[in-house]
Amino acid sequence: MLQIQPVSELRNYNKVLEKVTKDDPVFLTKNGYGKFALVDIEKYDEFTAALELVNKLKKAEKSKHYDFDKIKGDLFS
Repeated sequence: MLQIQPVSELRNYNKVLEKVTKDDPVFLTKNGYGKFALVDIEKYDEFTAALELVNKLKKAEKSKHYDFDKIKGDLFS
């Protein structure tokens, strides 16, 4: 369930933190606009690991690569 609350709710921070679970972050608004996210640390670690992997994959896709069949042909011809 999407939980959105004004940042002023942090006056009762224990109440807000109790709502944060691994699968349900709490989003805080400031002046009516989304500004902050309170996320479970395990979920944050999973997110950053996934983002790091995506960045490595993008870098690998941009690097020089070789066709397996061409290499095989060059080696065995």
